[in-house]
Amino acid sequence: MKRYVLFVIALIVTAVYLFPLYWMYITVFKSAAEMFQSPPTFWPAHAESHIWQVFTERGMGKFLWNSFIIACGTTAVTVFVGTGAAYALASVQNRWTSLAIFAVLVLQALPSSLMVTPIFTAFKGLGLLETPRLAVVIAQITKTLPFYIVLCRASFVQIPRELRDAALVDGASPARAFFDVILPLAVNGILVTAILVFLQSFGEYVYARSLILDDQYQTATVGLSAFIGATKIDWIGIMTYSAVFVTPILIAFMLLQRRIVAGLTAGALK
Repeated sequence: MKRYVLFVIALIVTAVYLFPLYWMYITVFKSAAEMFQSPPTFWPAHAESHIWQVFTERGMGKFLWNSFIIACGTTAVTVFVGTGAAYALASVQNRWTSLAIFAVLVLQALPSSLMVTPIFTAFKGLGLLETPRLAVVIAQITKTLPFYIVLCRASFVQIPRELRDAALVDGASPARAFFDVILPLAVNGILVTAILVFLQSFGEYVYARSLILDDQYQTATVGLSAFIGATKIDWIGIMTYSAVFVTPILIAFMLLQRRIVAGLTAGALK
């Protein structure tokens, strides 16, 4: 009996949690008059789509492409640099390693809104604002790299050290032992963490808003603000834009949710 009660409670909580998402999707197919109708309709009376307008009139394709480039660049550099750092922090256990992990956690806790002003000043002095998407990639790496190192280190920690020692005894160099023995065993955690970094970078807003001055290089999250005017707010456009933006993210998360959960909990089982 208790199990069924908990199941019903779980269904209610899930329904409440997913209701805003449902409301966003059905609003995409409503007219402006039906959207503000009272009482509200829970299914479009006369379905019509506004997806084509957000691409042709609002340039959503351009914004999505900029977000995709920034997310790919951030993920590539984060994985390349962060994997080595995570392995080093997992291999060496001393007080300096603990201090380094503490520093990484502190960097991860710093919010983007706090970091954006000194980053903007530094990038302006270095001339990086002339390449705005590169500037956002570099700024975003300061946020994703600590996150990646913390999660990826857990994957390396759970790999028995004896495997690396056995490879070295067999004559392999440290680099070959890492690439041939350690890295294949940690690839699941690396892949999952890289996906989380990509999704986080794809939805980046603060750095893009502050470092990109030219609209043609703006990201999808910033492009959403164009629907809010001085005297009018295009709510249908906002809902349509949001639905198009989050749908690929939701699909990717649903397809990979088991691997994501396994990767996040891997280090806790050691």
